[in-house]
Amino acid sequence: MKKLAMAMITAALLAGCGTTTGDRTLSGAGIGAGIGLLGGPPGVLIGAAVGGAAGAITDPEDVNLGTPVWRN
Repeated sequence: MKKLAMAMITAALLAGCGTTTGDRTLSGAGIGAGIGLLGGPPGVLIGAAVGGAAGAITDPEDVNLGTPVWRN
């Protein structure tokens, strides 16, 4: 259960990748599913759902990862 909780938190934090709602939803679902692999098949489904939802409800301004390295 602890691993699953950590996976959900990580997915929620990383779900803000992208500039459109669709981009953030897809990237959040992908990241969540990848992290959910730690919990087995149910973890993939839960991780994708949580990550996708977190991506859908975030704004691009919510998560600022700074200037990309290639723009410095």
